[in-house]
Amino acid sequence: MKGDPEERAVQIGRYLVQSGATVRAAAQVFGVSKSTVWKDQCRLQHLAPGLWQEVRAVLLYNKAQRHLRGGETTRCKYLHAQHNHAD
Repeated sequence: MKGDPEERAVQIGRYLVQSGATVRAAAQVFGVSKSTVWKDQCRLQHLAPGLWQEVRAVLLYNKAQRHLRGGETTRCKYLHAQHNHAD
């Protein structure tokens, strides 16, 4: 989804608040890069401050949780590799 950056910023912001998605997931859904999602959310701060506050809360939560997600992914990776090695 390309188009008007302001409109896209609001749409992505609403999506992030409704779904609680990560920046990476939102970028994939909207067909843009992670950098574009971040730039759009900076725009949102001036376009819709109320929505931006909600988006910011979601992004801060996701940032606080990312080390847990990464650790779980690594654990699963090694368990999978160990399982395949045993065969």
